[in-house]
Amino acid sequence: MQIRETEENEETILTEIRRTLFALQDEKYREFQTKLIPNVDPERIIGVRTPALRQYAKELAKQQETIVFLWDLPHRYFDENQLHAFLLGEIKDFSLCLNAVRRFLPYVDNWATCDQLSPKVFRKNRPELLTAVTEWLCSDHTYTLRFAIGMLMEHFLDGDFDPAYPETVAAVRSEEYYVNMMIAWYFATALAKQYRAVLPYLENRRLDPRTHNKAIQKALESYRISPAQKETLRGLKVK
Repeated sequence: MQIRETEENEETILTEIRRTLFALQDEKYREFQTKLIPNVDPERIIGVRTPALRQYAKELAKQQETIVFLWDLPHRYFDENQLHAFLLGEIKDFSLCLNAVRRFLPYVDNWATCDQLSPKVFRKNRPELLTAVTEWLCSDHTYTLRFAIGMLMEHFLDGDFDPAYPETVAAVRSEEYYVNMMIAWYFATALAKQYRAVLPYLENRRLDPRTHNKAIQKALESYRISPAQKETLRGLKVK
């Protein structure tokens, strides 16, 4: 009897969360998202705007019962994955958060959820995070690999920068568009923050031509890169 009641309570929690997401639905935004994330079935997109999802995640994070949702994988809807990512961002214990991220990553199936996954607690635990990033860089799962590169970009291009990190990213070889676009984004950001250390990767054409040119394109769009630096980068484009 107790087991049945527990199962019923868990189902009630999951149903309530999904009901709330549909109550927050914005049809015009849903139409926009279906075009922005073409590899996700439109039927799986509810259409909840990001600010609303973030606010709902903050509310759910205060409720102990929310753990039921975090364990209910895989989710049916894209918006549930987005909510999951924002909930992980609210976890304050690093070990708990890291384990929850490890459990979630295999179910991430699009660039948007991947890029929204950015736990706050990672900022204060970068040495331990780096160990996990090294592990994720060996993954053959597209979005786990993209996430690993994204974490190097977000957390290891400032005071914790090491020349070994861009070397690691440059060594990644993938046929996946969303991995290569993250590599380009990484090097464009690295040029803005560690220009002298990273410029040789473009001068020596260490990236595949498409990723190389995309990195330069993104860098040219950055206000953090000087006009003189941009002129140099324009001359490095591969024809």
